[in-house]
Amino acid sequence: MQKLKEFPISDFIIKFLNNWLGEIGLSDKWIDLGRTGILLVGVGLLIMLLWWLTRKVLINILHVLVNKSKTKWDDYLVKHKFFAVIANLVPLLFMDHFIYTVFYSYPRINTFLIKMTDLGIVIVVLFGILRFLSAASEVLSTKEKLRDKPIHSYFQLSKILAGGFMVILGLSILTGNSPLYFLTGLGAATAILLLIFKDTILGFVGSIQLAANDMVRIGDWITMEKYGADGDVVEINLATVKIQNFDKTITTIPTYSFISDSFKNWRGMEMSDGRRIKRAINIEINSIKFADSKLLSSLKQVDLLGGFIEEKESELADFNAKSIKDPNILVNGRRQTNIGLYRRYITSYLEGLDDINHEMTLMVRQLAPTELGVPVEIYCFSKNKEWEVYEEIVADIFDHLFATTKYFELSVFERPTGKSFSNELLN
Repeated sequence: MQKLKEFPISDFIIKFLNNWLGEIGLSDKWIDLGRTGILLVGVGLLIMLLWWLTRKVLINILHVLVNKSKTKWDDYLVKHKFFAVIANLVPLLFMDHFIYTVFYSYPRINTFLIKMTDLGIVIVVLFGILRFLSAASEVLSTKEKLRDKPIHSYFQLSKILAGGFMVILGLSILTGNSPLYFLTGLGAATAILLLIFKDTILGFVGSIQLAANDMVRIGDWITMEKYGADGDVVEINLATVKIQNFDKTITTIPTYSFISDSFKNWRGMEMSDGRRIKRAINIEINSIKFADSKLLSSLKQVDLLGGFIEEKESELADFNAKSIKDPNILVNGRRQTNIGLYRRYITSYLEGLDDINHEMTLMVRQLAPTELGVPVEIYCFSKNKEWEVYEEIVADIFDHLFATTKYFELSVFERPTGKSFSNELLN
């Protein structure tokens, strides 16, 4: 800071007090002590007055003006107490201005106090910058275009850079060396800094890649089995991503893990025209058979199958009349099966549901048989993507399908239990 002996007011005050105390008849030693004491008390009272005026009067006036303004920026600055921090600069600047005048005859004390005051100014400015960045981050996060972007990561990095610069400036004030001296010294400590801030650097790189490639947004439904995460992204920071799971627990995942590990983002489903239903019913293999005349006659009464069965019977009759010699053997020629009719029934049933999106894939397929039976899988998309409604739609579909298997003389597979073995022995 510039020494205030270059300002006329300082010389004037010092000369005035020296002359006044000299007229009393005091010696030079007592003149110095008296002048210092008077100036110390006077400046102390002025500093307290300035502090009271800025903290109690000026801040209240600013708050009133902010409440009357239509802009939102100033509201967030008040919320984060930005003005309250900046108000501390007024007494500090005044103190810095008059320290030389008070301790004119004590150069060591004068130098020490000036350094302490300058350091205090740096600290206040740093806190002001941090609170301003916090307010700016919150303001920008309310913008519709930026609401799902990881802007907190960039502001956190800005806070780290601002803090690092202010630390260097504070060391420069305390030691009297140029800030360039400390910046040059950072080169030798690069390896240590990289080790200390490894997670921060990786997180920053990860957040940039996430934003650039639009991989994760705030509000996305994320599933990451490695970390047991299954829920919505609520916050993307410089080093971590917070996910609120559906059981209301919070999972914190390193940002860079979204680059190095695999995860599932359900945003594509939420932005599409439907949510996929992919579930199978396991049919016991022993219950699969050719549909005899009795079963066909019964199924013809089903509205969704009557026309299909008659048309198919006519087609198969024409084919078998030309192709087989002994129609009494069922394996000769082509026959309808109960599981084939069941698949056809499910297809017709799904095509008639308003809850299913018929513009997207709708398929009923038979998967490879396993020790659990033959899976008949339903693959389609519901129009409604909300979790509760979606589960209700799926449950209603399978409630109906499970209940209809007996009409096709099919059995749904389930593992035998102790009760099953007991009944078998009794029989």
